[in-house]
Amino acid sequence: MTVLTLSTAAAPGLRADAIVIGVAKGARGPVLAPGAEAVDKAYDGKLAAVLETLGAAGAEGEVTKLPAPSGSKAPVVLAVGLGAEPEKGAGFDAETLRRAAGVAARALTGAKKAGFALPLTEAADAGAVGEGVLLGAYSFDAYKEHGKDAKGGKAPLAEAVLLGGKPRDKAYKAVIERAAAVSEELNRARDLINTPPNDLDPEAFAALAVTAAKEHGLKVQVLDEKALTKGGYGGILGVGAGSAAGPRLVKLSYTSSKAKKSLAFVGKGITYDSGGISLKPAGHNETMKCDMSGAAAVFAAVVAAARLGLEVNVTGWLALAENMPSGSATRPGDVLRMYSGKTVEVLNTDAEGRLVLADALWAASAEKPDAIVDVATLTGAMVLALGSRTYGIMANDDAFRSAVHEAAEEVGEPAWPMPLPEHLRKGMDSPTADIANMGERMGGGLVAGLFLREFIGEGITWAHLDIAGPAFNEGGPFGYTPKGGTGTAVRTLVRLAELTAAGDLG
Repeated sequence: MTVLTLSTAAAPGLRADAIVIGVAKGARGPVLAPGAEAVDKAYDGKLAAVLETLGAAGAEGEVTKLPAPSGSKAPVVLAVGLGAEPEKGAGFDAETLRRAAGVAARALTGAKKAGFALPLTEAADAGAVGEGVLLGAYSFDAYKEHGKDAKGGKAPLAEAVLLGGKPRDKAYKAVIERAAAVSEELNRARDLINTPPNDLDPEAFAALAVTAAKEHGLKVQVLDEKALTKGGYGGILGVGAGSAAGPRLVKLSYTSSKAKKSLAFVGKGITYDSGGISLKPAGHNETMKCDMSGAAAVFAAVVAAARLGLEVNVTGWLALAENMPSGSATRPGDVLRMYSGKTVEVLNTDAEGRLVLADALWAASAEKPDAIVDVATLTGAMVLALGSRTYGIMANDDAFRSAVHEAAEEVGEPAWPMPLPEHLRKGMDSPTADIANMGERMGGGLVAGLFLREFIGEGITWAHLDIAGPAFNEGGPFGYTPKGGTGTAVRTLVRLAELTAAGDLG
């Protein structure tokens, strides 16, 4: 992974493969962002004019490379677009810096060292740039010959020096350490999501959680088929019944001796979703290895909380199963008795995520946490509603839903609050069981949220994040987001844990 360092050195004097500067879109052409002054001076104050001649406008995500001037110890200057120039007196927001750093890091694939002379007016800016670099430099090449990736076999940027950062300042050191911990765990989630399902079944996923728990001092409990059967986890067992790879429920616990509050994170972990007997058609199942993105996010967030030493207790529940058709698979019309004791009539086996989550949510509720947040690639309906880059937030408490939304926006994860309309609950009434796993087709994402609410313990604050849209990027990379698994929701969960530790949530 890319190494981050801080330096007060002047950009032209840094020995590196490239120097990165920011350029904004001004009213009369490109405008150099703060941090580029020394580089501009080396160009005799004409760098903005040179960039304009080369066609640069400062648009967000734009990359322009040009030879460094005589005397510079780096051979290349890379100008990355920051978008519209901020109003006078205002700086660039964290997400703008994060995205620009990600674009630059990806453009520097194959480089050993680069200096980032982007605007750093305070320590938080360094954290944003650092995070953008580490997330933007990500690549998944475990299955490429000799580790070669799609970029011609070039390795990710090896070292990023944040120029203008203060290496001896505690605040700067802290934000870089945080950026490294969160980004490394988010990239762990990306690796899990990108791993093909023949190498990541529920048992293999659980084994990785056990290994990480030992490394980071977490408590871990894994329930296999025998334990799930004994415990009465009918939802998880029902979904996994058709697969040769048995289901698992993993509980990861991080505890702090100074904690005053506790959080439970619950993740949907369908390691491959064929739809089961309600089989998905061709064109809808090729990327279904990503249906465990919620569990990957929860896993990563719990480990990140431990690495950051947050003063809050965090428990992660990974509801793992493979949804396959076979003679032993759950059929439409079957009734499952859930861990809560409720019975569910299964009308569609491709609405399986809510079944495994229901058992895990009830298990999490039994421990009486201060709040539960579940994360799941749950419904196509949410993608239709919000698109491929925004996830939906539902909750049983409006204030908590707003707090989750604010946390998501703060860390740069686009999200939108969604309602839980009571009239949609009736559509899940079943003549045979306590509830059906399907309801009205219109508003399907909201129906799924209402189903999950049935399995939250009384008096417990809960939020549901439907990340079906942004969890897996099927298009080209953008900002610090790669093609493939994105690690969506990891940063939101970590931020919620931080806010809870600080007493600023709930």
